[in-house]
Amino acid sequence: MADFRAKKALGQNFINDPQIIEAIVDACGAGPDDIVVEIGPGKGALTCTLAERAKRVIAVELDSSVIPLLKGNLAGASNVEVVNEDILKFDWSRATGGLSVTENQCNSEPHCNSGVLRIVGNLPYYITTPILLGILEKNVPAKSITVMVQKEVAERICAGPGGKDYGVLSISLQYYADCSYVLDVPAEFFTPRPKVDSAVVHMTLKKERLLAPEGEPQFFALVKKAFSQRRKTLVNSLVGYCPASGAAPLQKEDILKALAACGIDEKRRPETLSIEEFAALSRAFQCS
Repeated sequence: MADFRAKKALGQNFINDPQIIEAIVDACGAGPDDIVVEIGPGKGALTCTLAERAKRVIAVELDSSVIPLLKGNLAGASNVEVVNEDILKFDWSRATGGLSVTENQCNSEPHCNSGVLRIVGNLPYYITTPILLGILEKNVPAKSITVMVQKEVAERICAGPGGKDYGVLSISLQYYADCSYVLDVPAEFFTPRPKVDSAVVHMTLKKERLLAPEGEPQFFALVKKAFSQRRKTLVNSLVGYCPASGAAPLQKEDILKALAACGIDEKRRPETLSIEEFAALSRAFQCS
């Protein structure tokens, strides 16, 4: 397997710097009682360090051709299980043992030694969003997610209201988790070298969310509708929005009434609203 070559189609770029690897493992906060699911371990450089910190590591790798090399590099790590599978199809009960979100989380950060699930990975650029949203929307009972992603995506994930990077992705992920930008990882730290720089993001999943589960689909639909015409005011962006299945499309007067009820100025644009304001507006539409 010495002649193994990274596959461009799978977005394979392997981290090759020990200090960056240590920084990622430090950021994830894995302790001796924790279970870690690593997404896309590749040759196992990050996996080896995770295995030194965690009780158990489940390394989920899509590329079957790298599995022999990965297993060979992990031969001395008895607490690592290699799974040749697409993470989008992974059965998370293999890692959680049926724990609920509440049972599998604790309050201390970044280190928590009560036996929690943590997710770590170097995510392919082309599938970053489906992987992260797939985990969050499935309510996987993890304490945290620490991932290396394209720098531009990291900036969007962590962006706050008012900036050009703040949008649907920012709100979709920050609704579920507190997101923090950990460090930049320039392209030269990868083999083969990608065309863009990367960054590490740490996400601590929230125990309590702003809305009840039944209200979440409408919330996300509202956010997507609001940002579909980003340059317009919120009022003009939301004309025609349907707050519920079978409901009549909203007219301007309906939107103005809901904005007033939430204390939101009618002249504001979507990118200026916080997640809390979007949640309040979603509730107002559902009650109207």
